[in-house]
Amino acid sequence: MGWLLGWLFSDIRTISTWVLFGVHLATMMLAIVRPNRTPAARVAWVAVITFLPLLGVIAYWLFGQTSIGRDRIRNLSSAEARTGRPNDVAYVPTSIDPQAAAQFDLCRSINGLHPVSGNRIVLLGDPDATDENPALNSNAALDALIRDIDKAEHHVHLGFYIWLDDSNGGKVADAVTFAARRGVQCRVLVDALGSRALIGGPRWRQMSKAGVKLVATLNDIPRLGHLAVARVDLRNHRKIAVIDNRIAYCGSQNCADPDFRIKAKYAPWVDILLRCEGPIARQAQYLFLCTWIAETGEGLEGLAAAEPAPESFQSGCVAQMYGTGPTTSGNAMSDSFVGAIYAARKELTITTPYFVPDEAVLRALCAAPRRGVDTTIIFPARNDSWLVERSARSCYKDLLSNGVHVYEYTLGLLHAKSMTIDGKIALVGSANIDRRSMQLNFENNLLIADENVIATICTRQHGYLSVSRPVSIDTVKAWPFHARLVQNAVGMMAPVL
Repeated sequence: MGWLLGWLFSDIRTISTWVLFGVHLATMMLAIVRPNRTPAARVAWVAVITFLPLLGVIAYWLFGQTSIGRDRIRNLSSAEARTGRPNDVAYVPTSIDPQAAAQFDLCRSINGLHPVSGNRIVLLGDPDATDENPALNSNAALDALIRDIDKAEHHVHLGFYIWLDDSNGGKVADAVTFAARRGVQCRVLVDALGSRALIGGPRWRQMSKAGVKLVATLNDIPRLGHLAVARVDLRNHRKIAVIDNRIAYCGSQNCADPDFRIKAKYAPWVDILLRCEGPIARQAQYLFLCTWIAETGEGLEGLAAAEPAPESFQSGCVAQMYGTGPTTSGNAMSDSFVGAIYAARKELTITTPYFVPDEAVLRALCAAPRRGVDTTIIFPARNDSWLVERSARSCYKDLLSNGVHVYEYTLGLLHAKSMTIDGKIALVGSANIDRRSMQLNFENNLLIADENVIATICTRQHGYLSVSRPVSIDTVKAWPFHARLVQNAVGMMAPVL
């Protein structure tokens, strides 16, 4: 009997070994042939799977996919096909600064939305805010949103990655509740993970009871049934508000206090938010509706193109909205960053909290100073993501040795995502310069060509700069060996972060 049991166990071990080897090999092959992967990402995943056989396989099935599942892809594709794009051809400017024209063409290829003129865009903030006390700007920005919600006549559409039930989040929820009670159609779309503290809580129930239509998007991604076809941490990172098809908000700001109590030790979170009126509002509406219709099937396909036509301001600026996500073809967000960087001739200033660039973006940034462009990047001195902070710092030597000015913001977590080019072009929105924003998450950005608007954004950036510390190449070279080892090791894994 003993020899029989020994033979059986030996045979089971052999079969198990071959099965595990087959799974390991199949996972590695899948990582190699997956579409929409850069060579660096494929190499990184193969390395992880090879050197960490069990953990690497598990990690790949959890985080290595770029799909959100066949059903959701089908729903999104159908919604985008059915949702009428705004009739913005009438607002296309007759002439655009040649420096910005190519960037507008590139971004139009993403969603088919044209650059439109006649927009009134305002950078929101508090006149009493100072460079040393920027939190007032965030509070003032959401106060402006609340005032517009209070004046809404037909509908209020809000989409946030993170919505907290704190002071600001509560005030916005109350405003939406009151609007719904007086007959305004209110729709709220939040990310199921980012806003999990709000979902199902008292303010969520309050809005639902008042008649607000609520959707927690991507709430099914973590389920076991999706592991074979979807990455579990794909998120809707967009921040969009649209009121009555006339007013839109775009920027980096979540619906929360700058104290950001879920990660209070990094506070204040310093954000940027733009209020937009004019034809551009309907482009924001289009991006919101594509996701909303895909999630709910509600028949709102024609709303972004509905009459009356949007008001056009005679002295308004040229702008264009675009959105990307895991269903967007190619590396659209990365391409938009690269195009903007190469458009710079004299000055380029960037703020981003999370910096995990792909090769194209990093090379474009390093080339900018060599083309004579005064290039400055401002990062937070302390980041809420340990991995991202190390990965970003692994790029410092490359950036500095090529002439990029690197600064670290010291008064909180600089969460603003902004890029200004020669005082003529600006990008503001939800997208970070990292792999998640460029390849995985749903994001929305606003491209602006107007010197007056961009001057206000540049002033805000200079305020960040005034309370930031410069990082020199000597400082980086003086980092201890173990710090550089960890940073570069994490940097090598950047394609899988």
